[in-house]
Amino acid sequence: MDPAAAPLTLFLPDAEATARVGAALGRALAPGDAVLLEGSLGAGKSSLARAAIAARLADEGCAEDIPSPTFTLTQVYATAICDLWHADLYRVPGPGEAWELGLTEAFADAICLVEWPDRLGPLRPHRALTATLDFDGEGRRLTLTPEGAGWEAVFAAVAAA
Repeated sequence: MDPAAAPLTLFLPDAEATARVGAALGRALAPGDAVLLEGSLGAGKSSLARAAIAARLADEGCAEDIPSPTFTLTQVYATAICDLWHADLYRVPGPGEAWELGLTEAFADAICLVEWPDRLGPLRPHRALTATLDFDGEGRRLTLTPEGAGWEAVFAAVAAA
């Protein structure tokens, strides 16, 4: 995908649609992929991330409790192909503290789902998929914006969900 590729926008009318799209996203991600989840409190960032993680683990026959990492800051799940990181940086004051979590190393070869990515500052990965969730009436609007190349398979999977 061209670095200047157009964003993909989807309407998610309910929690089931969010779970379905999140599952498609989780199944399509590969090692080195970073999804940066943006949106206000309650917009559905954690729900989308949990659905992605649950689908990935379920495909491997694993069923785990998938808590929000609001207080632990990161949760790491082992998958057959790589580690899958879920980070919630809401309580992280800045890039220095984000660096201490080990995210910069994880961006290289793990699948990373990062809530509140603005806290990364200059540590933000150059190749990432920004997933912005906004309230839209009773539902949510999800906009996926690619940064860097190689997001075609992810876009196709999410669009088909």
